[in-house]
Amino acid sequence: MYHTSDFDFDLPNELIASHPLEQRDASRMLVVDGKTVDDKHIRDIVSFISPGDVVVFNNSRVIPARFDASEHEITLHTSVNEKDWWGLCKKFNKIKVGDILTMVDGTTLNVLDKDDESGLLLHFNCDNVFDLLNKYGKMPLPPYMKREEETADRERYQTVYAEMYGSAAAPTAGLHFTEELLESIKNKGIEIVHVILHVGLGTFRPVVVEDVKEHVMHTESYILGKEEAEKLNKVKANGGKIFAVGTTSTRVLETNRSRYDEFTPEVSDTNIF
Repeated sequence: MYHTSDFDFDLPNELIASHPLEQRDASRMLVVDGKTVDDKHIRDIVSFISPGDVVVFNNSRVIPARFDASEHEITLHTSVNEKDWWGLCKKFNKIKVGDILTMVDGTTLNVLDKDDESGLLLHFNCDNVFDLLNKYGKMPLPPYMKREEETADRERYQTVYAEMYGSAAAPTAGLHFTEELLESIKNKGIEIVHVILHVGLGTFRPVVVEDVKEHVMHTESYILGKEEAEKLNKVKANGGKIFAVGTTSTRVLETNRSRYDEFTPEVSDTNIF
């Protein structure tokens, strides 16, 4: 059974940032162009994108997916439906199918199933899981940030353009963009397209095989809308470039184009690695 504490990196503490920079777009950006390498900042990205190009962002919203139930710490990662979720648990072996776990407010969870890779399948006996987690859950910070959740993390561990709840971790490349930077991109005549991919278990699983090509990614759900697909096809037909922000946006685009001759509206899932 994998859980988040398995994936800590053995690095000196002074080399691990426990808090983000005050300014999102002050993060550094490495620009590689042929044989040249330049050290820039995210705010410089506008100068490397041209009018007629398109930038693709994943606007999935992170849920406060980590919570305690019956003295067990659980981190949700994949929804089956509105009330049933898979979650990782640090005391996985001590929980049995059929057990009932209780959260701090008295809400009960039924353990429906167990799986060595996916963890526990839990049924929430409540009206709205997201409302419950917003009250009692914690943001699922990366395990190498060895600190407890702080109030600021609710806003900072979320992209400024996040909309639909569903991710168990932030699509981190997008964390560096500000509202002002997005406006600069639009003002230059660059199209912005949003897709949705809910980050799940694949983000937590390490590569444990000798040959990286044999690694199997966990399946994650995504949405590519009709208007967004049309914009991508138009840019491509006009010779523009498509810039995908982060691996999650890239997975959506590559999966969709591997199935169709052009970008096509789709609600589906992907396990490509």
